[in-house]
This record gives sequence, C-alpha cells and structure tokens, in this order.
Amino acid sequence: MSDGVTLKSREASTAPVPPRARILATAKDLFYRHGIHAVGVDSIAEAAGTNKMTLYRHFGSKDELIAACLGELVAEFSAAWNETARAHPGDPLNQLRDWLRHVGEFKVNEAERGCAFLNAAAELPDKNHPARRIVQEYKSAHRAKLIQLCEEAGLVDPDLLADKMFLLCEGARVSVQSIGPNGPASRLPQMLDDLIAQHKPR
Repeated sequence: MSDGVTLKSREASTAPVPPRARILATAKDLFYRHGIHAVGVDSIAEAAGTNKMTLYRHFGSKDELIAACLGELVAEFSAAWNETARAHPGDPLNQLRDWLRHVGEFKVNEAERGCAFLNAAAELPDKNHPARRIVQEYKSAHRAKLIQLCEEAGLVDPDLLADKMFLLCEGARVSVQSIGPNGPASRLPQMLDDLIAQHKPR
C-alpha cells in the first residue's frame, strides 16, 4: 500500500497543472505582491506560461479574473475554518482561540502585503465591481462567524467582543504594511487572548 501511495504522490506532483489553475495561482500571487492595477494580463499570461487568448478563454475580463482570485482566497479561508471546527468538535471557545491564533500568526509572519481583500477594496473604488462584492460578503461572513463562536462559547456581549477582534485583526494587517511585523502587530495574539479573558462570565 505504501508503494502505491508513493507512486500516486509522485504522479500527482509531476502532473501538469491545467491552464486555468496556473493563471489563477499566478494572478493571485502577482496581484498580492504588486497590486491589481500594476499587473496587466500580458504579465499574468507570460508568468503563467500561457497567452492572452487562453487567459480570456477562461476569464472573460481582468475584472472577472480579479474576482476569481478573491473567490479562491475565500475558499481557502473557509477550509481553514472547517479544519478548526474539526480539530475542536463541540468546543466553540477553543475553536475561537485556535482560529485567532492561526490568524494572528499569519498576519504577523506571512502577510507582508497586508490583507488581500482590503488591498482589493482600496484599489477598486467602484462598489459594483464583482471583486468588491466578494470582499464585502467575505468580511461580513467572517464577522458573523466570530459573533457566532463568541455566542456559542458563552462569552459576555458577544457582538461587541467579535467587533473588537475584527477591528484588531484588520488594524494588524495595516500595521504590518506600515511598520512591519515587529511593531504593534506582534502583540496581536496576546491582545486577542486578553479580550477573551475580559469577556468571560464573572
């Protein structure tokens, strides 16, 4: 059985990545590192090892590609939420702590360009842009999930607590960009733990 698994793993690692997936992964990386407006479809197609015709066959426009990239990020964060729930079944408080620890570590150690959703919202002023709708829906769902876990954990004033957490996390992303990971953002995990302690029933 182990030989079969190893063989399958090797086959999977050498299998060619479909063009759509390559374009998405490339665009997501370039948009995050350089900004949406700074990256054109020619650069994306070239970096993905394809051409503009193929790009437009999978994505009708650059705006559609931007929205698809954010949709991929939403799916990744949804999977992380599900993993946290599986790790602490029936334990909303530890689900909340685990999620906040994950978010705090990510913001400080990996998110050198801040929040991809906030960056997109700043670069796309048109509120009817498809990517803006994804940003709003994701951020609203994130806030609602925090409120839900705070309620289920029996914490005092769960709506207020969730909003404090939400705003701290948003601010940490901005701080990482302006001051760096060793600034106030480095205190985020401790601040979040302190907030939970403050809202525990007396």
